[in-house]
Amino acid sequence: MAKERFEEALKKLEEILRKMETGEMTLDESLKAFEEGIRLARLCSERLDEAQRKVELLLKEEDKVMIKPFMGEESDG
Repeated sequence: MAKERFEEALKKLEEILRKMETGEMTLDESLKAFEEGIRLARLCSERLDEAQRKVELLLKEEDKVMIKPFMGEESDG
């Protein structure tokens, strides 16, 4: 089974949320959607964690990780 892409999982998660917010789903449909939403949220979280680890690894200099803010973010220091 191929890995689901972050963007695809996020889009599905947003779709589930929109459907649940309408209040027109049965209890069984809501529970099934909730289960799928939890799975997708965990998958998205894992993908973001993987991306963060890769970025930190790429920024590693002389055995010291230098975490730099993304473009548009200001540093606190």
